[in-house]
Amino acid sequence: MAPHLATPSRTLDVGSADAPSVGWMRGAHQHVGLDLFPDGLRPGEGVVGSATELPFGDGTFDVVSAFDVVEHCADDARAVSELQRVLVPGGRMLLSVPAYQWAWSDHDVQAGHHRRYTRAGIVGVVEGAGMEVRRATYAFGGVFPLFAAERLRRRLRPPAAGDSRLPEVSPGLDRALMGVCRAEARLLRRRDLPFGSSVFVAAVRPSSARP
Repeated sequence: MAPHLATPSRTLDVGSADAPSVGWMRGAHQHVGLDLFPDGLRPGEGVVGSATELPFGDGTFDVVSAFDVVEHCADDARAVSELQRVLVPGGRMLLSVPAYQWAWSDHDVQAGHHRRYTRAGIVGVVEGAGMEVRRATYAFGGVFPLFAAERLRRRLRPPAAGDSRLPEVSPGLDRALMGVCRAEARLLRRRDLPFGSSVFVAAVRPSSARP
């Protein structure tokens, strides 16, 4: 996603409450974080609000991001349209969503998800909002076999009601999995992945209306 950040004057991150995962978006520019809940928002730059009714004027931001957010919105088309609305012409939209409806489990229910996506599915929503998709790729393909096995296990042996915990990972396995993800990050600089547990999208708001 970093190459699509470019050199913005103002950025908006929706839904992550300024989590460490968006620290790379920070810089000399103005950064705004928005979330439904105030916990984690930074004083002076955090705004409480909804992704489907952004409290900003049209064309306010050069970059908007929503990582693992759109799947929480009952009306995902409205959420993406709102992200598009607050972008300047030529502004960039950065998204991630969970992949594959067949991977739906009790964990999605507990997390408040409404759906999971294929790459074509989320691209359709983004293009439906008038955006031009510059890149769309699956991610976390290196750990995908473990993800698929875990989801299959949850389907065959559902956890107790209300227990949405994911499997605990030993420090050694954690280091190994993080190593796989770092290697994949280098690969993603050069090419897209054909499968993975998430989909990442970078899109641009056209600078002028199409004829």
